[in-house]
Amino acid sequence: MTPTTAPGRPGWIRPLGRTGLEVSAVCLGGGPLGSMPDLFGRDVPADQGVETVLAALDSPIRFVDTSNGYSDGESERRIGEALRRVGGLPQGVTVATKVDPRDGDYSGDRVRASVAESRERLGLDHLPLVHLHDPEFWSFDELTAPGGAVDALVALRESGEVGAIGLAGGRVQEIARYLALGVFDVLLVHNRWTLLDRSAGPLLDEAERQGMGILNAAVHGGGILAKQEGGPTTYGYREAPPEVLEAAEAMRRVCAEHGTDIATAALQFSLRDPRVAATIVGMSRPGRVAQTVAAAQAELPDALWPELEALLPPARTWLDAE
Repeated sequence: MTPTTAPGRPGWIRPLGRTGLEVSAVCLGGGPLGSMPDLFGRDVPADQGVETVLAALDSPIRFVDTSNGYSDGESERRIGEALRRVGGLPQGVTVATKVDPRDGDYSGDRVRASVAESRERLGLDHLPLVHLHDPEFWSFDELTAPGGAVDALVALRESGEVGAIGLAGGRVQEIARYLALGVFDVLLVHNRWTLLDRSAGPLLDEAERQGMGILNAAVHGGGILAKQEGGPTTYGYREAPPEVLEAAEAMRRVCAEHGTDIATAALQFSLRDPRVAATIVGMSRPGRVAQTVAAAQAELPDALWPELEALLPPARTWLDAE
């Protein structure tokens, strides 16, 4: 009944594939930090967002994830303000961001501008990890054309303007096309490797084969796996099929029988996967930081996992079922 990982124990700080970076097993997800009430259900005042980052910097969490497009850059601004208040990036802390389009432009020029904007907002001269964000919503041929978004990101890495480059997206069928290019160092998936959905399984296997670092986000499925009682009826930002809702409720009962809760189990499901370097958890309140670290180091019985696995909904209910 020992936790898979915990601060101060082997496995809390992990290598991120071939990048040379080392990250903590839990990463502060910056999606909610800048305030996206339509997606996350509540507004986040600026001071609360900054205080959340400060709480993370004062915790065992050594990894922060954000994006140029989160709240039109507000997530990055709040992270940058927190870094300014502590006198700069603390030793051993990694901040990753993502390039995003603007006004329908996802060109090579836009990628370079996105990186420059992120650098300024974060107050960092060098960005150690930059992802191509949500490419599945754009033309593959356009983004992979000579001089396009992918070429620009690769060139930024080769020139040393950024460190590693990653691929961060959702729909696995489209992400697989980009993964096959063989140019990325890191894969970030969300909502697709959880207690309720395994859509990303083949992607994780291929990323591991390529020696890439793997990051797993949204392990609580947008909230359905975050509450022991009264969870939402959506999964991955869309209405969940009845089988998924029934499975989540059954999993809550099993967790209670084993003396834990569904949110802790959902987090540790990802933490215990040896392929996953870091699990990204969105946070927007300072208290959430300590709660997440406590969940990571909670002792769960080995018998819990096969019981939860037996409740996995059928593949046809997963987000990216064909």
